Amino acid sequence: MNFSSIISFFFVTILIAILSWWMTRKEDLHSVEGYYLGGRNLGWFLVGGSLFLSNISAIAIVGETESAYLTNMSVMMFGFASIFAMAIVSEWVLPIYLRFGVTTTPEFLGLRFGPSLTRWVAILLIFAYVINLMPPVLYTGAVVLNGMFNIDELLGVSDWTAIWIMVWAIGIVGSAYAVFGGLKAIAASDALNGIGLVIGGILVPYFGLKYIGDGSILEGWNNVVAQHPDHMNAWGRPTDVVPWATLFTGMLLVNLNYWGAEQYILQRSLGSKNLQAGQKGMMFGAVLKFIAPLITVFPGVIALTIYPSLSQSNEAYSSIVTGVMPAYLVGLMAAIMFGASLTTFNSGLNSTSTMAVLNLYKPYKAHKFEKLTDRQLISIGKRTQLFLAILAMCIAPFIYFTSDGFYEYFQKVAGLFSVPIFTIVIVGMLTKYVPAIAAKAALIIYLSGYGFTQLINDFGIHFLHWAAIFFVICVAIMLIIGRLLPQEQPFEKPADPAVSLTPWKWRWLAYGITISSMVAVTMWLSPLGIATW
Repeated sequence: MNFSSIISFFFVTILIAILSWWMTRKEDLHSVEGYYLGGRNLGWFLVGGSLFLSNISAIAIVGETESAYLTNMSVMMFGFASIFAMAIVSEWVLPIYLRFGVTTTPEFLGLRFGPSLTRWVAILLIFAYVINLMPPVLYTGAVVLNGMFNIDELLGVSDWTAIWIMVWAIGIVGSAYAVFGGLKAIAASDALNGIGLVIGGILVPYFGLKYIGDGSILEGWNNVVAQHPDHMNAWGRPTDVVPWATLFTGMLLVNLNYWGAEQYILQRSLGSKNLQAGQKGMMFGAVLKFIAPLITVFPGVIALTIYPSLSQSNEAYSSIVTGVMPAYLVGLMAAIMFGASLTTFNSGLNSTSTMAVLNLYKPYKAHKFEKLTDRQLISIGKRTQLFLAILAMCIAPFIYFTSDGFYEYFQKVAGLFSVPIFTIVIVGMLTKYVPAIAAKAALIIYLSGYGFTQLINDFGIHFLHWAAIFFVICVAIMLIIGRLLPQEQPFEKPADPAVSLTPWKWRWLAYGITISSMVAVTMWLSPLGIATW
């Protein structure tokens, strides 16, 4: 443990906290809109930076680096496919949300299908975040920080105890942002951490290639490509985590849901001050996605070149950071990993509280003819966040005892909760007469069918293909029910939108550049370019 690492870690962490406070010190946190949506005043930089960092958690950094170390770079297509999905959401989905002025995805579904759908989807998302988002983020962040700082050796405790300590450290700081600062403070810290993540994340392959090339980055690159051309391949084989064929089936659906219906991500876009800011922010986030493979995937191939026989493959990322970077930069990277962990955690915490308070508690009180003020709702929300944070921090350390393949397991479980919600969202947006019973039937059929294929028998079919199959089945069922049992009144869009819906005039150029660049990079990192099967 180097003293300069500790100093740089605390300096960067405290600096980001101070700057986040300074940027949001004048915000009104006593209204529901101010607390949960940043006053609907988020500019494109905060939207895009927050989207990017909320997307890149310790789970992604550790899991995707490990995947590239063990197989190849095909896991990067989870992120690259999102560029196309972000363009679709930016152009056709986001304007509908902003027109209605909704705060959450369940709220929109309640307007479209009735209040019972709000409760159904809110409960489903809350369960998903408490079980499959916040605890894994806390755990993987704790594992990486323990690997960088050797907390167990420093304090003379076991791995298990060190994980508990770091889980609670990340959880307490993340809770402070969410509880006391609201969405604007989260978005500000996300954007600032995003700057550090881009700079520090690129430094990892920079020093790794210099190390491999004896001081020459170009020589290091040539050595990596020459030694592991198969690991440089972004086109997944049928046995890889992301087979190439899934890009045209469930991969697109998962990404459309992630950017267009996943509450803890979508909430940033819903806080945009207008449609232009939301579209610019999404495209800014899409541009940053090109940097993501350098940060989360390519280090795995570098680690394979330097450490070909790691006993624990999930230590690939921390091994590079501690092995080839200067000590003061180890502290910087630890601060960035800390930020990447807590920002996804507090994002999930804020969104879970938003749904629990606005989609469950408030309607319950209204049903009993009890009207709550904004201050009362925010107070309940803060207490809810504290309870959920403590629950997640108690669950997270027990992931220590799970078996290998955690990252793929995480993606499979995410598919269980994500695609069915996007299914009813998109059908709800595109139709006027499909009734609530159709949406409920789709949820039940998807959850039971997909769950069966992942828990009992997948029949040799990849889970992303199953996601696409059940999507088609559920859409068909909803349309059939809509034809047989149409709702009496058509679904109408409000005439008075919540914010300006004037679109960004350069959006189509941005879509074209980002999508074509994504295709070009994918072709380069394939057997048609520098890689081999």
